[in-house]
Amino acid sequence: MTRFSANLGFLWTDLPLPQAIRAAYRAGFDAVECHWPHDLPAADLAAALAETGLPMLGLNTRRGRPGENGLAALPGREAEARAEIGRSIDYAAAIGCGAVHVMAGQAEGPAAERVFRANLDHACRLARPLGITILIEPLNRYDAPGYFLTGSDQAARIIEAAGHDNLRLMFDCYHQQIMEGDITRRLRAHRDILGHVQIAAVPDRGPPDSGELDHRHICAVLDELGWTRPVGAEYRPGGPTEATLGWLDILRSPGRS
Repeated sequence: MTRFSANLGFLWTDLPLPQAIRAAYRAGFDAVECHWPHDLPAADLAAALAETGLPMLGLNTRRGRPGENGLAALPGREAEARAEIGRSIDYAAAIGCGAVHVMAGQAEGPAAERVFRANLDHACRLARPLGITILIEPLNRYDAPGYFLTGSDQAARIIEAAGHDNLRLMFDCYHQQIMEGDITRRLRAHRDILGHVQIAAVPDRGPPDSGELDHRHICAVLDELGWTRPVGAEYRPGGPTEATLGWLDILRSPGRS
């Protein structure tokens, strides 16, 4: 049976993050993840996680200045990018979070790739002694115009070249369907570098019970691949989160396929 993680960057955003963790627990989620918790006291999140027993699977590095979407692939911003990487890794360690998504930012070309690879090398070396995984995530060009990382094969090449066993792919089925499609084959092709998987309806990014993708099939493929970690529900509820959770029972059902 597939397990699921509530992405609290989109779900229960009407609540303070510690209360959102408790709401996810009451709703029956198996884990949580978030976007940018850095301004909240780490002790408050750690207390909510300890109280509920939910693991925090991941958080993002900060986006940077207004209008930016990450720093790690921006030439000339290496010092700032590495400072944010360090802060995010320290925060993750303080709350027992297992992974940090290093956001590449809006950039293109060989110089951007060199900077991104160097910053990822730095991140992996910082994170390894703490048992933290570094994630990179391709984003689609509509939600994230100009983003450096847009394809799973591009990410796979960067991961392979880095040579760090704690650098892995965050495979967001929503972004991947928009940019590349062929989700089943891409999941199978990249199974060995998967670090996290996320779902949402395409094209509206709503709950994963409508749209172009059959998430029952995706969960069955993940079962076939031996994926046992919680799958991230990173969708926009468009109203009270509790009213959108009917998909949980559907996708957990053994007869879903």
